[in-house]
This record gives sequence, structure tokens and C-alpha cells, in this order.
Amino acid sequence: MAKGRKSRSPKGKTVTLKMAQNCTKMTLDGKRRLDLSFKELATVPKCIQKLCSVDELDLSRNLIREIPNFIENFANITVLDLHSNYLEGIPVTIGRLHNLQVLNLCNNRLTSLPSELGLLKKLHTLNLGLNQLESLPGSIGALKELRHIGLSDNLFTRVPACLSRMNKLEKVNLDRNPISESTPSCESVMTTKRLYLVTENCLCEDCLSRCRTERKKMDDVAEN
Repeated sequence: MAKGRKSRSPKGKTVTLKMAQNCTKMTLDGKRRLDLSFKELATVPKCIQKLCSVDELDLSRNLIREIPNFIENFANITVLDLHSNYLEGIPVTIGRLHNLQVLNLCNNRLTSLPSELGLLKKLHTLNLGLNQLESLPGSIGALKELRHIGLSDNLFTRVPACLSRMNKLEKVNLDRNPISESTPSCESVMTTKRLYLVTENCLCEDCLSRCRTERKKMDDVAEN
């Protein structure tokens, strides 16, 4: 590098509307997918706004540092893949993608997330691994359809409490975070105890017998 010359961030390549149209394919399940991955893009091309009727948008494995507000125009997309970029933030307008089911933000430079993520009511998969997150916005707990969340390789020191409000959550990946052994485990945070009280006349004979057997076992353990 010549003396006195400052280093520059990657300029990135340009994608025209015609090129983007040629990158729009049909998936096996009949969805229209705009795949602009591996295009060395430093910015999201403005021209793709004319293709906002697609069902899936893949901008992964590029050099993108910022997601423009016009992402809200892609109101129909169910899948948004932004993994392996240089994103440091997510615009609040992402909360307007009400049909989104899969959001991949893995392998970026995120240190925080907008509370508007909690508006994505249909989201069932959220990947936030390989970032610099220390916490999640409490609004994430409103994602009642969420089944899978990836939080590995971040800076969490405790299991996010908002996870306990997700009744359908099946899998949480918190691998390789500096979580203290003294904090509650992921399993304990996700476990919600529910107690149902019923009178004996509401139970069939078989259920009543099983309840009496279990109660006797508990009494025996208590006595010992």
C-alpha cells in the first residue's frame, strides 16, 4: 500500500434489473425466489424493488453493510436470507414483513436488534448465530409461532428470559456463548409449569385410578 493512502472498503459489484430478473427462479415447491447470493454486492440494488412480488429473497454471502428501508416493500416474502454479510444493524421496517416465516441473520456484525422483530407473528425460524449480541429485545417473546432460534457464537452471559414465553419453541442453539454455570439452563427457562385443578367426578375411572396411583407414589416418597 502506498504511503499515506487510506484503505477502502470493498466497492462491490453492480446488479442491473435484467441481471436480477435472470436470478429469479422457481423453487421446487412453486415459490418465486430472487437469489442474489455470491454477487459481491456492497449495497442492496435499488432496482430489485421492481421485483418485490417474489416469495423469497436471498442476499447472503455478499459484502452488504446496511439493509435499506425499502425492504418493507417485499411484503409477500416468507424467506429472507441475509447471512454472511457485514450487517451492523437491521432497520425497523423489517417489522412490516408480516408474512415472513424464515429469517437468517447468521454471521454478521450485529450488536443489537430492533424491537420490531416481535411483529413478525408468522416467523418460525430465526438464525442469529455468529454475531456480537449480548441480549435480545423482550419483544422477541411475542413470536408465538417460533420453533427454532439460533443464538450460537454470540456474547450472551445468560439465557434470554423472553424464550420462556414461546410455547412452540422446539430448538434453541446457545453453543459457544460465555454463559455462567450459575445461570438457569436453557431447558429450565423454557419449561413452563402448568397446574390444572379438576374434581374427581370430572375424570373417567381409568384416569382417576392413574391419578390415585401417582398420588400414592408421591406420598410414599414424601414419607421416606
